[in-house]
Amino acid sequence: MNAGDLAAWIRHAADLVSADTERLTRLDAAIGDGDHGHNLDRGFSAAVAALPEDAPPGKTLIAAGRAIVSKTGGASGPLYGTALRRTGKAFGDAEDIDAPLLGEGLRAALDGVRELGQAEEGDKTMVDALAPAVAAYETALADGADLAACVRAAAEAAEKGAEATVPLQARKGRASYLGPRSTGHLDPGAASTALILRALADVAGEGT
Repeated sequence: MNAGDLAAWIRHAADLVSADTERLTRLDAAIGDGDHGHNLDRGFSAAVAALPEDAPPGKTLIAAGRAIVSKTGGASGPLYGTALRRTGKAFGDAEDIDAPLLGEGLRAALDGVRELGQAEEGDKTMVDALAPAVAAYETALADGADLAACVRAAAEAAEKGAEATVPLQARKGRASYLGPRSTGHLDPGAASTALILRALADVAGEGT
């Protein structure tokens, strides 16, 4: 993948988030502030506008991440912005991103989100989608899969991880205030994380 591919990912993610804004907001209304979809839509729109021209892949994602931090309200901005910025930093000055380097970027994103949000799997957060996605990517990579197949495995694992948040009781964020009443609901952050990784899988698949 090159900078153009990663810019295409951000644009496609923005389109998917925009199309799913109302669902994400309804999910958040059940256990949070009710603004996740609209906040993320605004943030990814800003990320698209901030995409640089003629920049390497790493700087492309760093610029997108900075825009998300500055334009997305609530906890989402710092978390999603950190994920993209950490991924971009892991890429360094590389002009082409191969499967191992993309895996390093995704691992860096997960580490950044964990550090900032102080969340682990089972807390009913975006980590419940991102952590299994990274694990699935790394497993596929170790088994010799190409980049597109690795990302596809990650996206599928993210979707399963998001669905697995439904029976969980939230232990982090606004939803944790509800205690047992937070069970029975899909976590909006996990849902949007799965959506963003699906966008990456779509773009990676087009390049094969």
